[in-house]
Amino acid sequence: MKDIITVTKFAINDMIKRKSFIISTIIILILIVVGFNIPNLINSLDSESYKQNITIVDKDNVFENNLELLKDLELNYNLNIENKDLDELKEEISSKKIDGALIVENNNGNINLNYIILDMSLFYEAPEDLVETLNTLYHNIQLNKLSLTEEELALISTNLNFTVEPIKDEASGNILVVMMLSVVLFMAIYFCAYQVSSSITIEKTSKIIETLVTSTSPRNIIVGKTLGIGLVGLAQMLIVVITAIISANLFLDKELLSLILDVSNFNLFLLIMIIIYFISGYFIYALLYALTGSTVSKPEDIQSANIPISILVIIGFYLSYLTMMNPNSNLNFFAAIFPLSSPFCMPFRVMMGVASVKEIILSLVIIVITIILIAKVAIKIYSNAILNYGTKLSIKELINMYKSK
Repeated sequence: MKDIITVTKFAINDMIKRKSFIISTIIILILIVVGFNIPNLINSLDSESYKQNITIVDKDNVFENNLELLKDLELNYNLNIENKDLDELKEEISSKKIDGALIVENNNGNINLNYIILDMSLFYEAPEDLVETLNTLYHNIQLNKLSLTEEELALISTNLNFTVEPIKDEASGNILVVMMLSVVLFMAIYFCAYQVSSSITIEKTSKIIETLVTSTSPRNIIVGKTLGIGLVGLAQMLIVVITAIISANLFLDKELLSLILDVSNFNLFLLIMIIIYFISGYFIYALLYALTGSTVSKPEDIQSANIPISILVIIGFYLSYLTMMNPNSNLNFFAAIFPLSSPFCMPFRVMMGVASVKEIILSLVIIVITIILIAKVAIKIYSNAILNYGTKLSIKELINMYKSK
């Protein structure tokens, strides 16, 4: 146990002193702070956004002198209600005094709205909301001519009520929060586990591993290194989450924050589940990466060696991520039980209120068994391959190493 703690401390010191770790952490924190300021930047741009100048011409008086009412509405246009000739309007559009002209015509009872613009450029945007408002205004003018009673008007204006009633219990929770946390957990597990492989390869290249092997057993090395890097990763994830929470409360509007980031389902049990599944998921992938790291002797070979494990990580993540929209589905249940995807999926089934105690226990038992099996294989191959300084080991050689005593 003492040797494991020693290796763990060594791994922690090695990780926190790496420039790549320090720079990546700073960049992530900066991106979080900037990201939560995006709504403020958008609002500042919107406050200074350009409003189109549009002239409306209604020579046939289709709207019966009611067009001035449009100026009292909060439309994103500067409206001019004038009776100008078409040539004059085209000249104003060509000289860019106005952006467009909406000409209203009554053609034997057919009401036409002809929108005149300079050209159909890439950034052309039709004033659809203005046209919809004009339709509503014309509709109301015609209704008023019918001298209908309030009851008849209310009957015509009645909207159909649409509701959704699921047969199964409705999952509670904010799906946006679930997906954001899933991405954070995926990045934390993936990048931390990847560091195990990189660390082992670097130590083999610098021959540090020879000193470690003579000081303690390969089992203590691999367990201690996995623990050390995992603790650093957990601390990094907590820093990222705390920074995100502080930034959200400082920079986001309180109503917007409560609408988008509904964290009412967060509690101590959920936090414990997130930490447990982070640790278990990290151990699964870290041990797999430790295995690949011990099979190569050059840092430039580590990426190609890690490709199969990276594919497994991506499969596990997307199996969880793509089924979150339907947490009551059988596929999402499978993702919560399958050990490669359960670290990403089960915490958020807990948050959505669809995970039973039996499911959680079953998931954890499967994860523990998986970790033990992977650890057994990884430590055995690590013990035989760690002092290999030759070429990258083949699958056949790895199998023979595992079978050997």
